[in-house]
Amino acid sequence: MARIRVLVVDDHRIFAESLAAALAAEQDVDVAAAGSGPAALRCLERAAAEGRRFDVLLVDADLGTAADGVGPPLHASAEPVYGGANGTPHTGIHGGPHGGPYGGAHGGPHGGPTRAVNGRAADGISLVGAVRSAQPGVRTVVLAERDEPRRAAAALQAGASGWVAKDCSLVRLLAVIRGVLRDETHLPPALLTGVLRELTAARKHRTESERLVESLTPREREVLRCMVAGLGRKAVAERLFLSPHTVRTHMQNVLGKLGVHSTLAAVALARRAGVGPVDLAGEIVERGGQLA
Repeated sequence: MARIRVLVVDDHRIFAESLAAALAAEQDVDVAAAGSGPAALRCLERAAAEGRRFDVLLVDADLGTAADGVGPPLHASAEPVYGGANGTPHTGIHGGPHGGPYGGAHGGPHGGPTRAVNGRAADGISLVGAVRSAQPGVRTVVLAERDEPRRAAAALQAGASGWVAKDCSLVRLLAVIRGVLRDETHLPPALLTGVLRELTAARKHRTESERLVESLTPREREVLRCMVAGLGRKAVAERLFLSPHTVRTHMQNVLGKLGVHSTLAAVALARRAGVGPVDLAGEIVERGGQLA
């Protein structure tokens, strides 16, 4: 019997451990739990290095949004895998200093939880995107307390294979887990119409944004990528070996061609069109890592 390896990522310890224990009662499921995006990425990376990749990631949609400073910090690297009907832990992924089945983030200098995934806020949807980039073979399912078409659509765009209510039955969750491994996409029926509407609208906005960006000259696109990276006029001038006056002219041309009146609006439009920020350590990158 092929085993299914599942990683539960939720910063509510009781929920994560309870769900892990319930899933581990299945004969063909091995489970681990992590309490933050960074802990989950470490767990995935370590498991892949050991040749025991996870198959499915169950991630809290609201991961990392709990109020800071409530309760003690969670400890990192505590991610044993539970498997089989008796829930006996496999020791391939070792427990942390307290031996618990839960992986949180290292606390910061004041004991607060780490809240970043590759420099971004460690919410569930950004974690989905990070996992898709790092390990595209892992299927992700978002666990949500509320039906939110816009966020569900964002999760699917980030690479999620499903969106499931936290109050669904274990039978339903297991059906979703097995379904996404067959390359199925799972959404609650009540969300389907709203999600399709959001995805259609997003595609329409992106198509228009792409058309506007294509009207820029190559130099103006370079300037736009620098703007996406948050560089000011002087920094752009130094990077592109141009005078500040020339950069100012390029920026004005960019705003005019994009039909916006501020740098912030230009950056938002650029991101919708898939324009990536300049790589401050090297070359300029587009979405997907390709050079223009």
